[in-house]
Amino acid sequence: MILLFDPMSLITPDLGFTFWTFLAFVIFWIIAGKFAVKPIVSSIEARNQKIEDELLSAQKARLEFEALKSQNDDLLKEAREERHRLLVEAKQDADNFRSTELAKAKEDAARLLDQAKNEIENQKRAAISEVKKEVGAISISIAEKLVREKLTDNASQQSLVTKLVNESLSSN
Repeated sequence: MILLFDPMSLITPDLGFTFWTFLAFVIFWIIAGKFAVKPIVSSIEARNQKIEDELLSAQKARLEFEALKSQNDDLLKEAREERHRLLVEAKQDADNFRSTELAKAKEDAARLLDQAKNEIENQKRAAISEVKKEVGAISISIAEKLVREKLTDNASQQSLVTKLVNESLSSN
C-alpha cells in the first residue's frame, strides 16, 4: 500500500511544512489582530472606562446624596428650632395680649362704673331738686289756699292742710 501521506511527517515535520504552517499562523494572527483582537481589546477598554466612569459617577452621587442628607438634617433642625421659637413667641404674645386686654377691660369696667355712679348721682340730685321744687310749689299752693280761706281755729287749719297735702300727693 502506497500512502500519499506519511503519518510520521506530523511528528517529524519537514522544514517546508513547518515554514508554511508558521507563515499561515502569522498571517492568521495578523488578520485576527487587525480584525478581531483590536476591536475586542478596544471594546474591553471602552467597557472598562465606562465602568470606571460609572463607579466615579456613583461615588460622586453618593457624596452628593450624603451632602444633601446633611443639608436636609440641618434644615430640619433649623425648622424645628424656628417652630419652637415661633411657638414661644406666640405664647408670649398671647399672654401679653391677654394681660393687656384684661387690663383694658378692667379700666373700661372701672370707667363705666364711675360713669354709672356719676349718672346715678346726677339723677339723684335732679330728683331731689325736682322734689324740692314740687314741695316748694305745694307749700306755696297750700299757703295760697290757706290765706284765701279765712280760718277761725287751729283744727280747721290742720284739717285743711292735711286735705291739701293728700290732694297734692295724689295728683302727682
